[in-house]
Amino acid sequence: MTKHFIDINCDVGEGVGNEEALFPLISSCNIACGGHAGSKKSIVFCLELAKKCNVKIGAHPSYPDRENFGRVSMNISSDALIQSIKEQLQLFMSLCNQIDVQLHHIKPHGALYNDIAKDELVAKMFLTGIEEFKKDVVLYVPYGSVIQKLALENGFKVLVEAFADRNYNTDLSLVSRKESNALITDGKEVLNHLLTMYKENEVKTVSGDKIPIIANTYCIHGDTPSALQILAYLSNELPHHNLLIK
Repeated sequence: MTKHFIDINCDVGEGVGNEEALFPLISSCNIACGGHAGSKKSIVFCLELAKKCNVKIGAHPSYPDRENFGRVSMNISSDALIQSIKEQLQLFMSLCNQIDVQLHHIKPHGALYNDIAKDELVAKMFLTGIEEFKKDVVLYVPYGSVIQKLALENGFKVLVEAFADRNYNTDLSLVSRKESNALITDGKEVLNHLLTMYKENEVKTVSGDKIPIIANTYCIHGDTPSALQILAYLSNELPHHNLLIK
């Protein structure tokens, strides 16, 4: 039977320090570039590791809010947000050029990711901030989101993302991290969650409903405590479902 490839992406460079174990098990990475976490040193380390492991490289810009790890919506002016996004990506690109690697995608982080999914004004600010990357770089976005619609209308390349290690509400928003059931930490449960989305184009929500979703890439958060165990389990089990991580 024909094997199909599945893209598993991981948020990295956020201070956890598990990248060397994670990278051989993933196909895309999203590297923190200074907004919520990350430094020149951590970016260079992740870029060199991605190059070595043949992992697609993504920038992971955020609200400029290291204090809250970028997980709180900010009351920030349009100019300040656009400038911050540009500065984060300028730093990232300078290091990509230094190491001679190619930027494959941009995936916003945390509250910024959630806000551009539903807020047209913030989504427009974000697209303005990444305008120069429109032709050559893919944008990872949530399914059915405001940012997906605006990005496509404005000529950006888009890949739709779903979260294999997070529970969903019926409106396809992620269950808040303040809730005890926000994260899925068991490898078998993550696999079942992922397979439902991949094979059935549906996601089972916390209310038990199945809601349509279509995705091209699936995220496992690098700072999930059991991230390594989850990825090792997926690497072993996905081939039994004719899926290979690439």
